[in-house]
Amino acid sequence: MTNKPMNYGYLHGFASSRDSRKGVHMARAFKARGLHLERAELNVPSFAELTFSGALSVIDAMDAAAPPARWCLFGSSMGGYLATRWAELHPDRVERLVLMCPGFDLIGRWPDIVGHENMALWSAQGFLLWPDAQGVQTPLHWEFVEDCRRHPSWPEAPCPTLIIHGRQDETVSIESSRQYALARPHVALIEVDDDHSLAASLPLIERESMKFLGIEG
Repeated sequence: MTNKPMNYGYLHGFASSRDSRKGVHMARAFKARGLHLERAELNVPSFAELTFSGALSVIDAMDAAAPPARWCLFGSSMGGYLATRWAELHPDRVERLVLMCPGFDLIGRWPDIVGHENMALWSAQGFLLWPDAQGVQTPLHWEFVEDCRRHPSWPEAPCPTLIIHGRQDETVSIESSRQYALARPHVALIEVDDDHSLAASLPLIERESMKFLGIEG
């Protein structure tokens, strides 16, 4: 990468927040290098009313409020999907992507995550209780599922992309990232011995991300 001005943003995962462990760690890493990492809050207007479309509108607003430089976006789990989807929609605004256990194909994975009976219950009653970022049981509306269906399960990353994924991830199988990277020569995959949280891999994420983005220090 060149030394041209760049915006940096972090997108958190599902049932998480802008204060997630990885987001806070990376913000501190950027600050130590004299750079700012914008951490978006995607639960708008609330976690109970979360949608992909609403979260994408948050990224739109983040972009509108930022300097005119292109973005290097970090995304964890659902945030990895959203970073890729936003880059697909705005290829002229994104320079590079760093995706951590990206949550592609959420619709295909939902029945395994919540169970077929709970999927039917969710649809019938219009909400499903789910713990939010603070662990509070929250009635997540069915529109979240309906809105997911309006977006592609496998958005196309239009720029150089680094994926870091844990081989012990039981939430998003590493096979999805393997297949995604294998089919796209501009996508690199680093596999780590970790689970979906990647809590044990924070130093590696910091080191490999900075190297990928061409940031010294």
